[in-house]
Amino acid sequence: MSFIKEPKGVDFIIESEPLTEKDREEISKFIAEYKRKIEKKNTTKKEMAYNKH
Repeated sequence: MSFIKEPKGVDFIIESEPLTEKDREEISKFIAEYKRKIEKKNTTKKEMAYNKH
């Protein structure tokens, strides 16, 4: 496997703009909701395994 060389005059470094407070809140809400869904799914699997015994 080889490395990709940057062509002359081209820079592959990307700088993102800082997040706004609104963006931060939306991302946090999304992550929290995702974690709740995962936890609910895992809890359901645990309950199913427990009920089999």
